[in-house]
Amino acid sequence: MAILNQIRQRSFFLIVVIAMALFSFVLADVFRNSGTSNMNASMVGSVNGIEIERDNFMRKVDNVEKQNRGSRSAIQSMGNIWDQEIKKLILKTEFDEIGLRVEKNMMRSLLKNNLSAFDEFIDSEGNFDEPKLNQFILNLKEISPETTELQNSLVNYESWNIFESNIASFGLEQSYNKLIESGINSTIFEGLFEYHFNNDLVDFEYVKIPFSKISDSLIQVKKSDVNQYIKKNKNKYKITKSRAISFVKFEETASSQDKLATETKLINLIEDREEYDFESKKSIKVPGFRTTKNNQEFVNINSAIKYFNSYLFKKMGSNEIPDEIFNLSVDELYGPYSEDGYMKVTKLTDTKRLPDSVKVRHILIPYFGSLRSGSEVTITRDQAKAKSDSILSILKRNKNKFNSLLDLSSDKVSNQNGGEIEFAYFDSFAEEFRNFSFENNVGSIDVVETDFGFHIIEILSQNKKQRAIKVANLALKIEPSEITRDSIYNIASRFEIDANEDNFDDLANQREFDTKNANNLKELDENIPVLGKQRSIVKWAYDETTNIGDVKRFNLQEGGYAIAILKSINDEELMDYEKAKITAIPEVKKQKKADQIIKMVDVSNLSDISNLFNLSVETSLAVSLSSPVISGVGNEPSVIGFAMGLENDEISKPIIGKSGVFYIKLTDKRVASEIDNYQVQINKINSSNRNASRINAYDALKEKAEIEDFRSLFY
Repeated sequence: MAILNQIRQRSFFLIVVIAMALFSFVLADVFRNSGTSNMNASMVGSVNGIEIERDNFMRKVDNVEKQNRGSRSAIQSMGNIWDQEIKKLILKTEFDEIGLRVEKNMMRSLLKNNLSAFDEFIDSEGNFDEPKLNQFILNLKEISPETTELQNSLVNYESWNIFESNIASFGLEQSYNKLIESGINSTIFEGLFEYHFNNDLVDFEYVKIPFSKISDSLIQVKKSDVNQYIKKNKNKYKITKSRAISFVKFEETASSQDKLATETKLINLIEDREEYDFESKKSIKVPGFRTTKNNQEFVNINSAIKYFNSYLFKKMGSNEIPDEIFNLSVDELYGPYSEDGYMKVTKLTDTKRLPDSVKVRHILIPYFGSLRSGSEVTITRDQAKAKSDSILSILKRNKNKFNSLLDLSSDKVSNQNGGEIEFAYFDSFAEEFRNFSFENNVGSIDVVETDFGFHIIEILSQNKKQRAIKVANLALKIEPSEITRDSIYNIASRFEIDANEDNFDDLANQREFDTKNANNLKELDENIPVLGKQRSIVKWAYDETTNIGDVKRFNLQEGGYAIAILKSINDEELMDYEKAKITAIPEVKKQKKADQIIKMVDVSNLSDISNLFNLSVETSLAVSLSSPVISGVGNEPSVIGFAMGLENDEISKPIIGKSGVFYIKLTDKRVASEIDNYQVQINKINSSNRNASRINAYDALKEKAEIEDFRSLFY
């Protein structure tokens, strides 16, 4: 009680202390983020001083995600938009400087070229219809920000403006490239050089002293040697900043008890059971899977896998149905059994003899609102049905009129083949179309409705019929229970608490956990090997408050945990020693071996040099600069280049090649005879240079541009 009275007496003091602590916490966060606040939070980057506005950038990313309908992640979409934006701004700077712009007529021409294959903008004669395009754009503007479908993609007015902006940029880029290409011309001297580069030939004798003649044990490579090699070969070891982590993955996998519990639950669904009915106040009998008369409803209500209302063949591609299931009788069960993470019971519900492929011909009559119907389709569903019935009546009287009626069909692809389609049972066809084609006899003809409209289908042929079965799969997913999840959480948490920079790998090994490494993580990466999309881990690794040796637990999207440790921070422009040594040390060894070989050679003719190393003098014939390959040795451009500069019978200085040290003696040089005209060679050089200019011009502008990238603050 005395303690409680003291607390009450000093309650004001305690409140002040707590308030000060909270204030200091908030203040520390403000100071920690002060570096970020200096940046413009309204932009994701800038190019040559032109800001990339954040909200606009994010809207574009959002539009791309909608258009891709989830096929790409936000980070992938963001990367695509970033590349487009910086390219657009880099080129805009250049275009503004030289006065290059898109006028109205050029814009219309660009739209026509890009949209001429779109059915929505084609008239009845197959020509591009500009009024249709104008009406489409006007409609987009009126329904903005709502979307409409164009060539199986969703577009709105904003995304259309982005599209126009992109093709305008593309048109300007083409014009810019043509301006550059028009200024690229080669001289007669370059044509002459190209001619001799391809046609001058040399013969020479040589001794190749392989690097392996010097044992690795005789070569000492210091760390300073490797660092010096890295500096001399900066382009080879140039990198962007990166992070390296190690991690242990804790998966939430079901235990044997969880599997047994799932199997018990599944068994309880098989047999009939008694349930109390509160309305009748009586116990009623509820049919189980074995006795139910409505298999589809039962499966859709009780199963984790919905009812598949199609027949199956014994062999379907690389898959084969087990005999235990395929040979069941109707209403007979097989299971329970475990498959693909589910506990299953399979019931054979029907059997039939079906072909596995058919050939049909059809006429498609769409109606307003049917799937993929064009803007020219205005008839109602009832009108389309009446029209289809009329066509069917004509064909039933005379099937020879089929081809003459194909003009009425909207399926232009099959029309080119007389309306004929040949397909297998499991090809992607509308269910109604498939069922009629496979479950009726050859010669049958009728009207069948699908989402595309009304089809008048005639079955032309079917391959040999075979046994097919229809099954109902009652399946429950085998999942870890709460007890199992809690156990995995506790194991992961204990490891997180106990692990540190000094013991992470040893502790994981001691507890029999598998440690994985993820090296060279870039700032905007999202995928981590083994873990998949884990953007939060990458952001943590790049957070300025995260230090080498820090350990943190992350929840995984598919369940479970990853305990990660930051292993290294690389903010340098050149690869560090540890990463570079894998490729650098062998190259340094080669150079040191070459130096030793050269020191050992104190004789001047090939015969003596070959005897010194117990080698033979070899011969290479008719080698050119354009194909610098020595038979039996490989590509050695330095050796061939040196040979071209020798006189007959002259012996070279030591040449350090790719596979060893070479000494060569020129035996013959055949300089190609001069020709009257080198235009062929000049044209070849021009073509190569012009093609390269399209890439190299932008790369040069990008290298020169001042680019600021703040994307990691928002993604």
